[in-house]
Amino acid sequence: MATEAALKADGAAKISNKPERIKYFKIYRWDPEQAQRPYLSTCPVDLNDCGPMVLDALIKIKNEQDPTLTFRRSCREGICGSCAMNINGTNTLACVAYIDDNTAKATKIYPLPHMYVVKDLVPDMGNFYEQYRSIEPWLQPAEDKKPGQAEFLQSRENRAKLDGMYECILCACCSTACPSYWWNADKYLGPAVLMQAYRWIEDSRDGSAKKRLAELDDAFKLYRCHTIMNCTKVCPKHLNPGKAIAHIKKKLAH
Repeated sequence: MATEAALKADGAAKISNKPERIKYFKIYRWDPEQAQRPYLSTCPVDLNDCGPMVLDALIKIKNEQDPTLTFRRSCREGICGSCAMNINGTNTLACVAYIDDNTAKATKIYPLPHMYVVKDLVPDMGNFYEQYRSIEPWLQPAEDKKPGQAEFLQSRENRAKLDGMYECILCACCSTACPSYWWNADKYLGPAVLMQAYRWIEDSRDGSAKKRLAELDDAFKLYRCHTIMNCTKVCPKHLNPGKAIAHIKKKLAH
């Protein structure tokens, strides 16, 4: 019976027999501790010896070519949102972005746009998380639990109203694709946070809908949205933040 080492060696031999498929990755680099302007680093990767996703290539480059390359990643399953970055001009998650097979064209990778950069592909998410905190994203029931009550229940119909919003992983791909957020990130909450605000407004178990709406009724917090819909185009979870924002505006108009 073949040993594990023999199987690995056999697999490596089969890979080595294939002609190399070199794909170049141009990666944004900037180190605040170095007196150097941002630049693009070009890294070759043999696609025959790499996983199918852009994150696989980044990990391979970091492990085999440049250990100083810095980026965020965690689950590798499109669930945590850690590896959000701009790949070939589109905000997405590196773990769900397939590597383009066209070896004649380099893949360009940048951090999320219009955010301060901590290092390389790592943006500063501090302002984004502060905005999320500002909407008080937790259940605020109208009444305290009764003695012996275990949960706040809701009907299947009311639960279904949260579909398309609760799946948001706060990767910030949508907000950093929004021109209004680029120019007013200090005041405009952005599509991700506004969709999460609407998620609580629509929750039948929450008793603070009027208060939440009143706090959003602001020329900058909400109405900087001009329905450009970049947010919906780039969402890696295929959600529709623009629709949620429209629903908030409609509720405030009544």
